[in-house]
Amino acid sequence: MKYIIHGAMGRMGHALQKLIHDTAPDTDLILVDPRAEDESMYRKLEDYTGRADCVIDFSHHSATKALAAWAAAHHTPLLIATTGQTEEELAAISEAAGTIPVLLASNMSMGIVVLNLLAQKAAKAFPTADIEIVEIHHNRKLDVPSGTALTLAKGIQAVRPGSRLVIGRHENGKRDVRDIGIHSLRMGNVVGVHEIHICTDTQTLTLRHEAHDRALFAEGALQAAQYLVTKAPGLYRVEDILPLE
Repeated sequence: MKYIIHGAMGRMGHALQKLIHDTAPDTDLILVDPRAEDESMYRKLEDYTGRADCVIDFSHHSATKALAAWAAAHHTPLLIATTGQTEEELAAISEAAGTIPVLLASNMSMGIVVLNLLAQKAAKAFPTADIEIVEIHHNRKLDVPSGTALTLAKGIQAVRPGSRLVIGRHENGKRDVRDIGIHSLRMGNVVGVHEIHICTDTQTLTLRHEAHDRALFAEGALQAAQYLVTKAPGLYRVEDILPLE
């Protein structure tokens, strides 16, 4: 296999390189990052003209359009593990998916996939319960709330017609029964914690996922890349990878 790691100098880029070196040392890696300092790495994906089995992106959503165009032109499966895509960037992903297999994921943790499905089942089982999501990350994280928290909330919204997202709760006033609250904490070196509290007047169900090491996201990305290279063109989800049925 030959994988392109786009965003190779970031924390996740380094984690993915280490995982592949430790578990699949025969894999060829093409490293791309605009911060590249020597000839062992490309500054732009456009500078690489060879073949690859899959592009794995852990950079920034602003690179989405260029990535999608390059991957489609080179008939290379594309895994995008970033969040915050604009409508225009999402359109570029959809267009590329007509030519190549593409997977877009806000979180590459397989545990988060299961958490999302459990949250939807629980929200449906308790249709009048109050639902609040709490997410905790390290103090260097830029986006608030996390893309994963938004994915969880939107999954719950899908089974809660008429519900609305409330980001934080900074004003006085009674909680609306339609609310799905999201609260963000940023502190220390926390890798990632997501909790979903589903509360009625008589009981509370709490679903929690905690990431202990960023390596889990690299594991998920590698699993997803191995899945994508076997697929026909189309837009895929992380849920498609797991044997959940």
